[in-house]
Amino acid sequence: MDFKSSETVPGPRAEDHLPHTAQAAVKIVIVGGFGVGKTTMVGSVSEIKPLTTEETMTQAGVGVDDNYGSDSKTATTVAMDFGRISITDQLVLYLFGTPGQERFWFLWNGLFEGALGAVVLVDTRRLEVSFDVMGRLEECGVPFVVAVNTFPDGPRYALPELRAALDLSEEIPILECDARRRASSKEVLMTLMRFLHSLAMTGQLT
Repeated sequence: MDFKSSETVPGPRAEDHLPHTAQAAVKIVIVGGFGVGKTTMVGSVSEIKPLTTEETMTQAGVGVDDNYGSDSKTATTVAMDFGRISITDQLVLYLFGTPGQERFWFLWNGLFEGALGAVVLVDTRRLEVSFDVMGRLEECGVPFVVAVNTFPDGPRYALPELRAALDLSEEIPILECDARRRASSKEVLMTLMRFLHSLAMTGQLT
């Protein structure tokens, strides 16, 4: 009996192939609390169709997850998001978005492994969540920049005020962004790369 199928299995799209000029690939993680825009940022900036692991939110999270400010959100990342962006012809970033709900944070250590740097996305409606996020990165020795995702209903503060509120050292970059916009998300990544370069030049990046 012939089990061969007449259907053609589609291969990778042409735009998904790694550029032949790529010489270096860097792993970057995008972290933050629930609903801060991690999936949105990966999706907006990725040059390939992003891989997402979003699942419909269920009653299991009631009383467990802090959904403040994201009451209308119906899906959540349960493992990771993945995307890719070419910074130059030679340098490619692999982007890994972490799950935001605290009951999935046990997955973070695996995602942090091998990461050169991180973006911490911040929601001004829930600044307190950011302390645990940054603490985990510091424990793992992963350098990071802070990107304040601007939500229409979120309070606005001057960046020096936010730096003080988050107890950030002066060397850690902090900037505003709109995770929905590719140019804005790419600028966050470029800021991270410049920061990592400065650490490497001063011998602080191992």
